[in-house]
Parts: sequence; C-alpha cells; structure tokens
Amino acid sequence: MQDLKVSLIQCDQVWEDKKTNLAHYESMMEEVQLPTDIVVFPEMFQTAFSMNAAAMAETMEGESIAWLKKMAVKYNCAMVASLIIKEDEIFNNRMVFVQADGTIHQYNKRKLFGLANEEKTFTPGTENTILEYKGWKIFLQVCYDLRFPEIARNSVKNDVYEYDLLINVANWPEKRSLHWRTLLQARAIENQAYVIGVNRVGEGEKGLYYSGDSCIISPSGMVVAAVAHDEHVVNEELETETLKEVRKVMPFLKDR
Repeated sequence: MQDLKVSLIQCDQVWEDKKTNLAHYESMMEEVQLPTDIVVFPEMFQTAFSMNAAAMAETMEGESIAWLKKMAVKYNCAMVASLIIKEDEIFNNRMVFVQADGTIHQYNKRKLFGLANEEKTFTPGTENTILEYKGWKIFLQVCYDLRFPEIARNSVKNDVYEYDLLINVANWPEKRSLHWRTLLQARAIENQAYVIGVNRVGEGEKGLYYSGDSCIISPSGMVVAAVAHDEHVVNEELETETLKEVRKVMPFLKDR
C-alpha cells in the first residue's frame, strides 16, 4: 500500500453543455501536479445536475466515457466522475472510476434526492461499490448518499478494514454547505477512513448557488485540504502511515 496522490477539480459547470464543460476540464487539468494517481470531478460532471435524462444520457460506450478514458491514459491515472447513463431502458446517476489500463468500476447512486424529484427520472442503485486500486480499498458515493451513514458503515475483521477511502462527488447547494462539511467529517471519523468530497461552484439552473467546499478529511476527522467558493485544483497526498496510526491508536471500529 503506497501513499496516494489525488487531484480534486472544483469548478463551475455550464448547464447541459457537454462540449464546453469537457473543454474547461481540459484547461483546468493543466494545474494537476504530476504524477498523480486519481483525478476527481463533481457529480454529473459534463451536464450539471440535470433531470433531462432523455436528452443528456449516454451509454458506457459514449463520448464522455471515451473522454475519461483518454484523460486517464494522458495523465496515467484514474478519472472519477458521475454522469447520466442509460442502460436497459433505465437511467442511472452513475459514478465511474476509469483507470489508465481501461478498467472501469461503476456505482449507481443509491439515495435519490427527493427535493429535486430525482427518483422520478432515475433508478436507484442497490449495491455499494468498493474497488481496489494501488493497494487502497475505495468506496464510491454520489452526493445525497452522504446523508445516510448506514450505507457507508465500515467494518474490520482480523485487522482488515472493508475500505480505506471514501470518495463523494456532488452538486451540493451552498444553502446546506454546513451539512456537507459536517457530514464529510463525520463519515471520516466514524469509519476511520480518508474522505474526499468534490463539489461544484457557481450558479446553477434556477439561480441555485453552489459554494464548493471541496475537501479531504483524514481518518481522525482533521481537514487535510479544503477550498471555498472559487474554481480550484487541489493536489494532495494521502498518507498510509496516518491511516495505520489512527486505526492502531484508536481501534474504535473493533469495539462494534
């Protein structure tokens, strides 16, 4: 298990304009410090949080997955984002973890956002996704999932933890930014894992404002890196020794 270099892309999103958003990401990625292991984009990264699934959906063979594959190869790392995927005549808000070797792990958002009637358009996922990458076990989540700690509960058996890092990609409004920041720290503390939260900034559809607050939280709940309300690329390293030390000194999960 090696230290893990991560890059968080906190940005504005142009409503339902894939071409412009992808071009903007390519520009922002010039600020990624290389080498890096993972680049993380916000939820519905190339459309913003749209319920216009019929027009915006793609397949896993579509242009946006192809773009993520191309970027993964170019930067020799994994690309992480969510987007609208149509499969078997249903729509999912799907998070993908695209590796440079072409491997793709996927997760369908389990908890759909009732205030936006997300459940009227999308089908919820039924299973968690935990993948292994460079010695790390990584748990994938999308936005509203963060409010449901029961689906993220870590476990340990014979000193082996179910996961080491939780990544949440979001379009989380500024009016509830306190909840976002607090819940990310709570997930790190209660699961003794690193937590990455990547949110968008700027004004969305119908004047809804997003303040970003993308961050990295250590397994002890300390904020390793955080940015506020502007576009920003965060480059940081997750330390395996910190993870091991927290779990050794405070073996709380074993007391379950």
